Amino acid sequence: MDVLAVVHGANVPAGTFADVVGERGHALDVWSLAWDVPPPLPLDEYGAVLVLGGAMHADQDDLHPWLRMENLFLQRLLALHVPVLGVCLGAQLIAKAAHAEVRPASEPEVGWVEVELTEEAALDPLLGELPDRFDAFEWHFYSYDLPAGATELARSRVCTQAFRLGDAAWGVQFHPEVTLDVVSSWAREPTAQLPSPEDAFLAEAAERIEGWTALGRTLCGSFLDVAERVGAPV
Repeated sequence: MDVLAVVHGANVPAGTFADVVGERGHALDVWSLAWDVPPPLPLDEYGAVLVLGGAMHADQDDLHPWLRMENLFLQRLLALHVPVLGVCLGAQLIAKAAHAEVRPASEPEVGWVEVELTEEAALDPLLGELPDRFDAFEWHFYSYDLPAGATELARSRVCTQAFRLGDAAWGVQFHPEVTLDVVSSWAREPTAQLPSPEDAFLAEAAERIEGWTALGRTLCGSFLDVAERVGAPV
C-alpha cells in the first residue's frame, strides 16, 4: 500500500508514524502543497493519508496561500473516503475542510496534558485501543469545532482532542508521531513558548518519550489496519 504524508515544514516529519508504515511493508511518500508540485502518485492510488502538524495556523490563508489549495485537497480526500488521519494542524485542517470553525484556543497547550477519551471512543477502531486517560504531548495554540456529523473521541480541560468523521477520517489534536529529536528541535526554536525551563522540559520529554512512542505506534498501527481493510480485495 502507498501512504502519503502531507507535511507543513521541515521540522514536523512523520516521525514514529514513518517507522510504523515502513515496518508494515508500505511505501511512504512525503509531500507538501507548499511545494507547488503534484503529489508523487494520483490521489486515488494512495491507500491512506497522514496530514501532519505545522507552525502556521489553519486560518492563515493570507500568509500561506497554498492553504486554500490544501482545503480543496482535503475536501477531495473526504469525498473519496480515503482513510486519513490528521495530527494537530492536520486535525484542524480536516475540521476546516468539513466546514467547521478553527480559532485560537482559550489557552495554549504545550507539553504534557491529560486527555480523557469519551464514551464513544470505546468502540472506535483507532482510539479504542488507547487508555481511557493518558498524558499526551501537545503543542498547539488553536482549536477546532467538531464538524457536523463528527463523533468526539477525546478531550482535555481546554478543548476537544480527537474526532472521527464518517468511517475513514480522524483528527487528533495531540502529537502521537513525535520523537525525542523532534521535541528537542521544537523546544530549541527561538520562538518556543515552553511551560518550564528548556532543560526541565527536555528532561521530562526524555523520561516520558518511550511510553509516548508506544502509544503513537499503537494509534498508527490501528489506522493502518483500517486502511488495509479498506484496500483489501473483495
